[in-house]
Parts: sequence; structure tokens; C-alpha cells
Amino acid sequence: MKKSILLLLFLLPVSALAQTAEEYHNKGNAKVNLGDYRGAIQDYSKAIELNPNDANAYYNRGNAKSYLGDYRGAIRDYNKSIELDPNYPDAYINRGNAKSALGDYKEAIRNYNKAIELNPNLAVAYAGRGNAKIKLDDNRGAIQDYNKAIELKPNYVLAYNNRGISKIALGQKVSGCLDLSKAGELGAIQAYDMIKQFCLQ
Repeated sequence: MKKSILLLLFLLPVSALAQTAEEYHNKGNAKVNLGDYRGAIQDYSKAIELNPNDANAYYNRGNAKSYLGDYRGAIRDYNKSIELDPNYPDAYINRGNAKSALGDYKEAIRNYNKAIELNPNLAVAYAGRGNAKIKLDDNRGAIQDYNKAIELKPNYVLAYNNRGISKIALGQKVSGCLDLSKAGELGAIQAYDMIKQFCLQ
């Protein structure tokens, strides 16, 4: 009887602790949805303090830091998330996005490659890799990635828009302008500015 009581008393704080960490995590998610990224970071930090092995809490805190332009801080969180869960493709994608934002396009591509290796059906990974390739003047490679992104997600506005830009850069004006037009139809208002600049001449 004594053993059962002791065991119950030992398990209760652990259960309460995990629930509290989850509550802070959920509060952080709610604050992100409201655009309160600083508040979200505080809640994710509390969740991590209570449960330091939660890869998702580091990932979400990294996202909140990215929204605030703290890409180096975000990368540190993505690094920790990946250390805890090496098979987390979204963490590689967003670390790639942060690397791109800092101008480290080759390292960004390595991250997108890893995400694609883990899950070859993530259109956003191909689009991100295409964006990094454009920055490295690899428009042909970028077009291949945008093709794959569109294959996986047929109404992918960004992929149409950026594929159009890549095609125009390679002298494929007609096809590029068609892509920009498609991006405009799908809601990319800026595509019409590109059409005026490159297609109506």
C-alpha cells in the first residue's frame, strides 16, 4: 500500500509539469496567431524551461524570432530543434529560409535539400530552394524547382511568379509572361507590375 501511494505522489508532479509546458506552448501559438511574437517567444521560452526536450517548442520559438527579423536567434532555435529531432523537415525548411534571409544561399540550399530528402512532397521546400538558386544566378535550376513545386501544389502563386521571373531572365519572355499572368490571376498583385515592366513592350 505504501509503495502505491509513493508512486502516485512521484508521478503527479511530472504529469502536472508536462501539462503546464503544453499550456505555455499553446499560449505561444495563440499569440503568434494574434501577431504578438514577443509574447509568444516568452511563452515558448517558459515551455522550453519546463520541457527542454520539446523540439516543436524550439521550432515555434524560432518561427516567432524569424517574424521579428532575428534570423540568427531563429537559426539557434532551429539548430536545437533539429538536434532533438533530426527528421523534422519543417525545421530544415525554416532554417533554410533564415539562412536565405541572411544571404547564405548555399547553406540555405543544403537545408532545403535535407527537407526534400526527408519528405519529397513539400512544395514549399522546392520553392525555397528555387528562390535561393535565383540569388545564385541559377535560373535553370530554379525553374526545375518551381516546376516541381507547381506539380505538388498546382495553385502555388509564389512558384508561378518566380518561375516567370526566372524564365524572363533566360530570355523565355512569352512563357515567363504567361507564368506572371497566372500568378496575377491567383492573387499576386505585384505580378501585374512585372507584366507592365517586362511583357507589355
